[in-house]
Amino acid sequence: MQTPENLAKIVIVTAAYGYQTVKDLGGQAELLKHIAESGADGVEIRRELFAEGEINHLDALAEKIRQHGLIAFYSVPESLFLPGGEVNPSLADFLSEAESLGAHKLKIALGNFKPGLDLTALKVLVKQHRVEVVVENDQTPDGGILHPMNAFFFAAESLHLPVAMTFDMANWLWVGQDALEAAKTLSEHVSYVHVKAAQERNGKLHAVALDDSDGSWKPVLAALPRSAPRGIEFPLEGDDLTAVTRYYVDLLRKEAAEAQ
Repeated sequence: MQTPENLAKIVIVTAAYGYQTVKDLGGQAELLKHIAESGADGVEIRRELFAEGEINHLDALAEKIRQHGLIAFYSVPESLFLPGGEVNPSLADFLSEAESLGAHKLKIALGNFKPGLDLTALKVLVKQHRVEVVVENDQTPDGGILHPMNAFFFAAESLHLPVAMTFDMANWLWVGQDALEAAKTLSEHVSYVHVKAAQERNGKLHAVALDDSDGSWKPVLAALPRSAPRGIEFPLEGDDLTAVTRYYVDLLRKEAAEAQ
């Protein structure tokens, strides 16, 4: 089932199933059947979940994704800016990997951005690739605070740097930020949303399924662009992975339809 043109696409983040499940099933490719049968539109492939050597067979994975009728996004567990403000020297490799995967977007954390950095070389590199770079707020004091994130997108906009934002709805909580304020501030830059909720247990925050949350995710999601794809990153657990995935795909579709 494909999403109607006026509703945001639903993407399933493979990490939502957990590292052990991915390993037990034999890799991320084995999740594609569940994702496709759930009615989702796409899959976010995680670089950190590749087994040894899998990175060398991205073309084959891309073909499997196409065969299941899904679009692909690609996530790397790295930062765009290293300490000192240097652009990650592996970014070109990540962009090439994303292209081999047929990915529409490459997701990366912000890292150590400081206002005043020269972004010209980054602009040249990004423009050499057809993959959209989407910078995410993570759970660190460097890449998860509203002010630096807003400053980066202001600088990028001034330079016409073709990057956008992955807005992770729950990561703000790990760094003591107001997710709703962040959504209202950064909404114009967002082209991808990581739908996630979190609750505190024994003094620590944990990602939880939407039904197990306090519902505070709803106004945050409502403040973000309706057209931005929704990536399900909260835990998808159970004996029937297709059924639990379909349940939350349908829930987010219903939420989007009611917001029209």
